[in-house]
Amino acid sequence: MSQNITPLDLFTLPLTGSHLIEASAGTGKTFTIAMLYVRLILGHQGEFAFSGGALTPPEILVVTFTEAATKELRDRIRARLTEAARLFRADPINAQSLNDTDPLQQLLFEYSPAEWAACARKLELAAEWMDEAAISTIHGWCNRMLREHAFDSQSLFTQELETDQTELRAEVVRDYWRIFYYPLTLEEIVWINGYWKSPTELGKAVTPLLDYVDQLPDLSATDPSTIISASQENKQNLLTKLKQPWALWADELQALLDAAEAAGQIDGRKLRADWYTNWLNKLRDWANDPAMDNVDIGKGWERLTSEGIAKAWKKGTSPHHPAFDTIPVLKEALNNLPDPRIELLSHAACWIAKKFDTIRKHRSQIGFNDLLTGLETALTGLYGERLAQVIRQQFPVALIDEFQDTDPVQYRIFEYIYEISSNRNDCALILIGDPKQAIYAFRGADIHTYLKARRAVEGRLYTLNTNFRSTQAMVDAVNHCFASVENQADSRGAFLFRTGDGNPVPFLEVQANGRRDTFQIEGETLPAMLLAVSAQQMELSKTDYIEQMSALCATRIVDWLNDGKSAKAGFAGQDMSFRAVRPGDIAILVNNGNEAANIRQALLQRGVRSVYLSDKDTVYATRQATEVHRWLAACAEPDNDRLLRAALSTTSLGLTLAELDALNTDEAAWEAQVIQFKGYRELWQKQGVLPMLRRILVDFKCGDRLLALKENLNGQSGERILTDLLHLAEILQQASFTLEGEHALIRFLAEQIAAPEGEADSKKLRLESDSDLVKVVTIHKSKGLEYPLVFLPFICITRPIKNSDIPLKWHDDQGTLKISLAAHPEIMARADLERLREDVRKLYVALTRACYLTWMGLAPIKNKSSAVGHLFRLKATPAEQYLDALQSFVQERPDFCVTDKPDNNLEQYVAETRSAPPGEACRPLRMVRENWRISSYSALRVDGNVPSTRIAQEDTPQAENLLEEQLERSFISLQPVSEQPASVTIHHFFKGAEAGIFLHELMEWVANTGFTIVSSDETDLRDTIERRCKMRHWETWVAPLVDWVKRMLSTSLPFGSIGICLNTLTVVKAEMEFWAEASNVDLTLLDAAVIEQTLASRPRPHLTQSELNGMLKGFIDLVFQYDGRYYVADYKSNWLGATDQDYTVAAMDEVIRANRYDLQYVIYLFALHRLLKSRLPDYNYEQHVGGAACLFVRGIDAPTAGVHFERPPGTLMDTLDELFAGKTEGSA
Repeated sequence: MSQNITPLDLFTLPLTGSHLIEASAGTGKTFTIAMLYVRLILGHQGEFAFSGGALTPPEILVVTFTEAATKELRDRIRARLTEAARLFRADPINAQSLNDTDPLQQLLFEYSPAEWAACARKLELAAEWMDEAAISTIHGWCNRMLREHAFDSQSLFTQELETDQTELRAEVVRDYWRIFYYPLTLEEIVWINGYWKSPTELGKAVTPLLDYVDQLPDLSATDPSTIISASQENKQNLLTKLKQPWALWADELQALLDAAEAAGQIDGRKLRADWYTNWLNKLRDWANDPAMDNVDIGKGWERLTSEGIAKAWKKGTSPHHPAFDTIPVLKEALNNLPDPRIELLSHAACWIAKKFDTIRKHRSQIGFNDLLTGLETALTGLYGERLAQVIRQQFPVALIDEFQDTDPVQYRIFEYIYEISSNRNDCALILIGDPKQAIYAFRGADIHTYLKARRAVEGRLYTLNTNFRSTQAMVDAVNHCFASVENQADSRGAFLFRTGDGNPVPFLEVQANGRRDTFQIEGETLPAMLLAVSAQQMELSKTDYIEQMSALCATRIVDWLNDGKSAKAGFAGQDMSFRAVRPGDIAILVNNGNEAANIRQALLQRGVRSVYLSDKDTVYATRQATEVHRWLAACAEPDNDRLLRAALSTTSLGLTLAELDALNTDEAAWEAQVIQFKGYRELWQKQGVLPMLRRILVDFKCGDRLLALKENLNGQSGERILTDLLHLAEILQQASFTLEGEHALIRFLAEQIAAPEGEADSKKLRLESDSDLVKVVTIHKSKGLEYPLVFLPFICITRPIKNSDIPLKWHDDQGTLKISLAAHPEIMARADLERLREDVRKLYVALTRACYLTWMGLAPIKNKSSAVGHLFRLKATPAEQYLDALQSFVQERPDFCVTDKPDNNLEQYVAETRSAPPGEACRPLRMVRENWRISSYSALRVDGNVPSTRIAQEDTPQAENLLEEQLERSFISLQPVSEQPASVTIHHFFKGAEAGIFLHELMEWVANTGFTIVSSDETDLRDTIERRCKMRHWETWVAPLVDWVKRMLSTSLPFGSIGICLNTLTVVKAEMEFWAEASNVDLTLLDAAVIEQTLASRPRPHLTQSELNGMLKGFIDLVFQYDGRYYVADYKSNWLGATDQDYTVAAMDEVIRANRYDLQYVIYLFALHRLLKSRLPDYNYEQHVGGAACLFVRGIDAPTAGVHFERPPGTLMDTLDELFAGKTEGSA
């Protein structure tokens, strides 16, 4: 039954109860929401006011479906509140002259001037309060409700929201594959491989079913083996029954037809002896072979039927035989033989869904859909009524935007809270949507749920019927397209929902109140809708259609852009103003990435740059992802010739064939590449994968080369390629934080490339440019947006439902969503009708994006079941009558133009260059007086040959160790000290930065695990060292390193007069980070104090810096407590010689002074001193600080145990306290 729809009056819409506002495209939906918000803030009085009075932003719930829409709504509402507040501050005398057509000004006059100041204050406070406004996505709001009302909703306090559950699903699918498919027999495995050859393929088939397992048969009591056996048995029984008469029938038919052939009764043009003999032989062989399942007799399926025989018979009545009547039945039966695929798929889906939920509950993980189902479950649970009441009190008014994209769960949530059908008077629920734009069924949106809500608000249904987006001609053209079908008596309405009871999705014509300017070519206004028809009066294949329309569309765009450069094409205003058309004014709407690639290629051939906007494609599906994977593999193993050659041959690096060939013959050039990639590996290990990948891009000049590249062999622009490379680098850097080692990151990238269909936003392709480019946009992405000029080159393409589209989705007569795994004809018809309905709605979205003009590429393609065919009544039109039918449809209207001779050429567009000479650089308005920076020990420069580093170059615990390794000038490369002897010790271990970092990280792991625990568990120690060594191909060092760690833990280390074994320590902290404020520290005084009070004042290089201002930071290798005192220790991997005797007191003293390790451990002691001073109420340096040690780890077996220990006097700490406070000796 059709419902009465009332045009919306913004000031008389009741702000209590439940209401539905249907907002057609361009009619000011967001404006309406903002105005209703203003009314609620003011507490707009009268019979239409909210019963609870004025509200505040936290009390008004506004829900939409995307983060972008949330931000836009928040900004638009804030702007509207601010504008309203300014208006209410107006002088009452001057206010009478204001334009009373503005709804805000109409609202102003609803209040007396005496109330204006108070109203303005309310609005100003609300605008300032918008950061706390309850404007959210549906998922964000549900998440908030579950957390804020954890007791009433009975949800966990700590749950992790997992935005991308792809990998966990894949893990569960692999578990299923192992548990159920590994034990199968060879014959059964052949069955499985006929459907899915890998867990990945099974996962793709199962994933669409996981949200609908409640509609699948419960097969938990069985298993795949039983399913296959039962299906085979049923199949054999049926085949036996089908084959039973056919051996005899084939002989009888052969004799019957041979006799007729001999008598000349058969028309040889329709049935020949060799044809039917071949068909009957096939049927006979099939009937006699128990192992043969199917038979294909080609055209015999038609010619050997009663109708086929009658057509081939020349005279008299054609003979009758039961086989002729059975042939169609046989064909149908063979096409529908029992197949275990449906049962296997159901079994897998149910098991995987259950296991998936179990694992997530165990891990306290939830996905986006769980937020909705969790709140629904809570609202229907034990405390559901109380929870609904609490939420209703918290948000007495709710505005739900884009409600046409709702689903049953979302609708039930708001029904439970606001009782939509009851029309409560103590709250308000205002639903805003447009069923004509419901195009997100693939995301779970359900237009039938919207229609249920529409029925629930009977008598409270409103519409926005004025278009503010487009010109009068554009609105009239769209009205004609849909109204001509809507008003046909014999049609099901424009959107195919009309039944005998009415039309729940009607098309209502809208009025135009939008733009007054027009798009003109050489002074003439163009029709709003241009229909470019293929000149070939024949059906086109999809490929031919795309190729032809790409060329026509690109040619037309180039013509207009070139005319725009000479001011012949552009937008003319009523005030005689004119703006030339530019590429950014044009949007090309497509269905998918393949169409986008074709049209962008055609544009690029003509010199037009474009950008593709889509919300589906992922960066892992690009060629760049594969190339970065090759780079990582080569950087991880630069000595592997195969991996390195694969990396160097990637197109992004840009090496020519000649350069690549030269590497095969020029040994020096090849060695240089090996060394270069070893440098990348070192950079990766020290700073991370992002700096390494950026260094590769710089070294190979990728940026300049790619930005100059119009397109590569795959049709990608250089800008697109560079954007993807930088995007991948950022993703990999983020992933590396949770992965250990280079190979783990390489595996991660390989897994993402193998299964790129992720859910996380970080995976989606980024926009490569926001320049003035032609926009190529998917129709789904364009929803809610507007463009001056819109091109629809491929609008005739459609994709009817096929047998392989499992699961088939359709709705029953009550509007309940159903799914089917079997392609029955009736279900296929219903599913395809729903597909066509959504295609029509998608066409509506496409046709309502343009402000001035829409260009459509039309042609009679082979599949006529399209939205265009329905709308323009072309479904049954022969190709040769296609143009006439279109002419008849437009009826010579001035807002349409049909042409079958569109231009198609390769004329080029040369973009205007707007380069200007660079201006003068900006100068600071004031001098920067403070040289404030973050510094570390490694940033303090000393005299001599010690290399300097940039300030705070690394921000990791290893940063303090890197300088020490750089200072080992004799250990430039990672090489063993000598050929590995039969009995190796730590003295023979590798030198260099990588080896030093390895030993430091190993000791860090030991400390974090616990010295005593590691000492007592050699298995864990060996496994850890073995794993770390394998990553570096150092397997021969596992046993020596295990032995070395054990001695490090058990050896008594001389810390002054006492000996301490690490395995006795229980209070330890590894890599303790510290920050200390440094207020203009005089480094000359600091250096002098350290030299004077450490190492018996022996000479050493001086600091070259004079001042330190800002923060001093660092990481201490080891801090521990022993016998009531606190100590700091720093591991030193310096190689002092090949024997234990080389680690003497004098040798260690010399290294410490040369590298200023004394300054390092004094700073560490000072950090410890300050920490203890702030934590211990009775702190005393002499009593609580034990001292500092440099542990030369290679000298553990030396008489000195490789320990240099010192405890500077407390007066040095006092001096440092004063210096770091900015005092000098004079000021102190």
